Amino acid sequence: MQMPNKILVTYATRTGSTTGVAEMIGKSLCEAGALVDVLPMGAVKDLSAYRAVVAGSAIHNKQWLPEALQFVQAHRAELVNKPFAAFLVCMTLAMRNSEAYRPFAAEFLAPVRALVKPVSEGVFAGELDISRVSSLRNRWMFRLSVLFGVWSQGDHRDWAAIRAWAESLLPMLG
Repeated sequence: MQMPNKILVTYATRTGSTTGVAEMIGKSLCEAGALVDVLPMGAVKDLSAYRAVVAGSAIHNKQWLPEALQFVQAHRAELVNKPFAAFLVCMTLAMRNSEAYRPFAAEFLAPVRALVKPVSEGVFAGELDISRVSSLRNRWMFRLSVLFGVWSQGDHRDWAAIRAWAESLLPMLG
């Protein structure tokens, strides 16, 4: 039986910021010579076509989105037998003095680590577009946070850091 050669980059998002991060990871891996599929987690039913998996989620209430954790739980038996990397996208890293919050934000991956040990973890800031936040309560909370200077609206994703992390993955993904 021939080993599959493709890498899956899969993600869960609420406002689209994580989609962009996943697409950049996929593009970077492709440019480094890998065959890659970039798909939302809801579209992935079977991992047998992939030699490795990179999975990421937006952070909501200090945790991966429920469907992202469910994806890892549902595919755990396969993921423990392939190279697996995980990433998160969260606004905590868009706060002033964000580097001080990096270890705090990295702990949002603890439930994922408890299921499958990633070969690498990416922790990235997101994008704040309040108009794309679905819940009225959360829109008001973000507006207040912006008003008080906790965050600023806009794209806080560090594309160079995302690209560098993606390029560092290739040797670990087999």
